[in-house]
Amino acid sequence: MATAITIGVARETATGERRVPLTPETAKKLIALGARLQLQRGAGISAGFSDEAYAQAGVELVDDAAAALSSADVVLCVQSPPVAMLEGLREHTVLVGQIAPQADPARAEAIVSRGLVAFPLERLPRTTRAQAMDVLSSQAGMAGYKAVLLAAQLAPRFFPMLTTAAGTIRPSRVLIIGAGVAGLQAVATAKRLGAQVDGFDVRPETREQIESLGGKFLDLGVSAVGEGGYARQLTDDERAEQQRRLGEYLRQVDVVVTTAAVPGRPAPKIVTEAMVAGMKPGSVIVDLAAETGGNCELTQPGDTIETGGVTIAGPLNLASSGATHASEMFARNVFNFVSLFLQEGAIAFDWDDELLAKTVWPERSSSGSS
Repeated sequence: MATAITIGVARETATGERRVPLTPETAKKLIALGARLQLQRGAGISAGFSDEAYAQAGVELVDDAAAALSSADVVLCVQSPPVAMLEGLREHTVLVGQIAPQADPARAEAIVSRGLVAFPLERLPRTTRAQAMDVLSSQAGMAGYKAVLLAAQLAPRFFPMLTTAAGTIRPSRVLIIGAGVAGLQAVATAKRLGAQVDGFDVRPETREQIESLGGKFLDLGVSAVGEGGYARQLTDDERAEQQRRLGEYLRQVDVVVTTAAVPGRPAPKIVTEAMVAGMKPGSVIVDLAAETGGNCELTQPGDTIETGGVTIAGPLNLASSGATHASEMFARNVFNFVSLFLQEGAIAFDWDDELLAKTVWPERSSSGSS
């Protein structure tokens, strides 16, 4: 009988990263599929998972990253290991996580030169079948939730309406820009906190989703509906009108959370410097698109600044601040993906499976099973 494959996990090295791609729950499931697991001690501590919990699940604990990864057939990660660590992997090791190879030429070169089979999960096709493996969506949900809590902390106002002996406090007016997973979670969270919530997206079909969560759809009178249900490019005149109306509306709001992002491209600039100048002192902007440049022209990624009495936060890796539940979701996504090629303790790639074929990097020129 062939020796079971080894799956290795090291502590994350990216600054501020607290998540882990393997939990005791998913460890048990991988072991049930015939895998042997090696985990660097302390890898799950910052996410709330003790070494003892992993040991009880059947994971072998090792002292350093090299011991966890150098003999592994499959390496799981939240963010890509450093280049030096990649160069220490065995040839043809399978790497699964948010790897972003094209964001770092040295990382890409290490993956190619070592012949690694990399599966950057951010490349996963957005299909119904892939939803259980979609790390972008699961982590965006946590980011949208945390963004509203951050905004509430930064705002000099209550979110809910309060009736007190000192008088009635009106609820904060919150605008969520973008109605993807992060935006919809932000709408729901702001509503739970008692705010008056509006949601805006260039796709008018998101109205129903926003309203189902208790928000109101902000209609700026310009539709971006194109053929096949996709958004079309606005004309210069339409964009100018949309910007004018949005600028007028922002004068009334207390909090803005921006979540508009386009995978693989810089974030669209939606909130201009002039719009910020027109906002009320004490207003807050939390820009979830800071990692790709920001939706606000004044956003400084990784920093919180104040200009004209308006606070602008550009948090990075916000999902990591909810490390326990973010890790649980991420690890389940990873397990579901690994289950596509891990069978009875052995690796078997079916390159006719679009989820494998379209996620693998570098891309393969032809399909076939191996």
